[in-house]
Amino acid sequence: MSDTSPAPTPRRARVRAPELIGEGGWLNTGDKQYTLADLRGRIVILDFWTFCCINCLHVLDELRELEESHRDTVVIIGVHSPKFVHEAEHQAVVDAVERYGVEHPVLDDPQLATWKQYAVRAWPTLVVIDPEGYVVAQHAGEGHAHAIARLVEELEAEHEAKGTLRRGDGPYVPPEPEPTALRFPGKALRLPSGTFLVSDTTRHQLVELAEDAETVLRRIGSGERGFADGPAAEAAFSEPQGLALLEDGSVVVADTVNHALRRLDPATGEVTTLAGTGRQWWQGSPTSGPAREIDLSSPWDVAVFGGKVWIAMAGVHQLWTYDPAGGTVAVAAGTTNEGLVDGPAAEAWFAQPSGLAATADRLWLADSETSALRWVDLDGHVHTAVGTGLFDFGHRDGAAAQALLQHPLGVTALPDGSVAVSDTYNHALRRYDPATGEVATLATDLREPSDAVLAGDDIVVVESARHRLTRLRLPEEAVRVESVAHRTQRAATEVAPGRLRLDVIFQAPSGQKLDLRYGPSTRLLVSSTPPELLLKGEGPDTDLSRDLELNPAVTEGVLHVSAMAASCDDDPANEYPACHVHQQDWGVPVRLAEGGADRLPLVLAGMDEEAEKAGEA
Repeated sequence: MSDTSPAPTPRRARVRAPELIGEGGWLNTGDKQYTLADLRGRIVILDFWTFCCINCLHVLDELRELEESHRDTVVIIGVHSPKFVHEAEHQAVVDAVERYGVEHPVLDDPQLATWKQYAVRAWPTLVVIDPEGYVVAQHAGEGHAHAIARLVEELEAEHEAKGTLRRGDGPYVPPEPEPTALRFPGKALRLPSGTFLVSDTTRHQLVELAEDAETVLRRIGSGERGFADGPAAEAAFSEPQGLALLEDGSVVVADTVNHALRRLDPATGEVTTLAGTGRQWWQGSPTSGPAREIDLSSPWDVAVFGGKVWIAMAGVHQLWTYDPAGGTVAVAAGTTNEGLVDGPAAEAWFAQPSGLAATADRLWLADSETSALRWVDLDGHVHTAVGTGLFDFGHRDGAAAQALLQHPLGVTALPDGSVAVSDTYNHALRRYDPATGEVATLATDLREPSDAVLAGDDIVVVESARHRLTRLRLPEEAVRVESVAHRTQRAATEVAPGRLRLDVIFQAPSGQKLDLRYGPSTRLLVSSTPPELLLKGEGPDTDLSRDLELNPAVTEGVLHVSAMAASCDDDPANEYPACHVHQQDWGVPVRLAEGGADRLPLVLAGMDEEAEKAGEA
């Protein structure tokens, strides 16, 4: 007699969740400290993030809808895990939580204690804990909100039936609003009238200030997060940043979280959309065409260079251009790989370009994640003036080859041909002189400067974390600062020299399968710093597993791994299934040592079953 009953649903792998530890304590909880036991009965999503990371900011935005629709069953906890020294400062985390509109509890973990407990390797990483306190899923990178929403619905049904789901209000307690004229302003522009236009980022507005850089003349935008054209009082932005003046007197605005370029008519206050659809660009989307039909990704700054509006496309580590005459956009430089590589525009690598300034023959850029000052010449070649890569930063003046910055967000061309750098995480204004190749410090004791504009003999600095514009006289002499150098504080992974098995773990979310309609749906790109670290295994391929060969003569370095997978709804009856792209870049510090690991697992989505089996054994 045959058994016709349906096959049982496979048991979901579960691992007991480690406790939440963080020396900085809890934010957004009304000063209450929490343990996992306090959250038992709720579905907990840990979001390992750091506020410098554009991918982390994308995930914050992805989680907003989930947070709202499952408010009585889901508790999202941001575990702030710093990369830069500045990000380990508690007040900087407090500021970032407000700056980016984080509406859930945040655990400040400056020593990466919880990061290590959960064996996290990348920003951002999402970990799902079920109502009984077990880890049931892990996702690295962006594009996982749909999969987590599906998992949440399954967990709700499963634990409602078991009686282990506890509904109710979550632990989030909003902070008291501060009555300042600006709130975490991002960029500024001096208008022909002599007034200043400022992107009031956290309040989702543009603000015009008088020539004193203090008196508010008017506000443009409703002040509510949104995407709407119209007159000044009705238009809506979402965390606007960069501003640039066009020949016709209008202003182009980098509307960062709306993934759009907007146009402001200063005479009327009318706001319209120039480029972007409001959707975030993903791998495989068009990279050129009519501007209103092409997706963008977190445009952070804009500048007019060579007759076009150049865009610092922080979300995909590229520079794009907008052509006002043709109404089109196109990629101008960068591969979407994150790092510091000079050369022809199409081959260059950037890492969250966040500030632009144009001169007659150079487009200067602040490449924030590599703590670098770079430029593009008229022939389209990319050069680096200051900076060495993703993991070295600090505050050191002198010859540019050994000078250090820390996550700069702004750059300003000065009349003598030099440039001022808003050295954001060093709280300083720096200067690079191409004629001498020297870096100096112009001013210190600024709080997260993110931009600066010239006003006669003065320079007006956007002090983002002091919520103001600060006027400085350009000094004739540099400020002397004690040199410091840092590397990212993540511990290196000990690996054996020779063969190393790299496994990127990807399990398609429940109800989905790999999208194979147009060929392989996965991509893996591997490189290293220094390049000599890899004897074998670098370059692109479609398989998510690969054998690498590490050079025993190179004792330490960084493996750069970029992975992408596309999955679609698994429903044969649906001719047009919904599809989703999952992607992440890892920079894994490694140290070669005899007896080190011969396998490096990186979880893109799912659980590393091989590691679990080893643990059970």
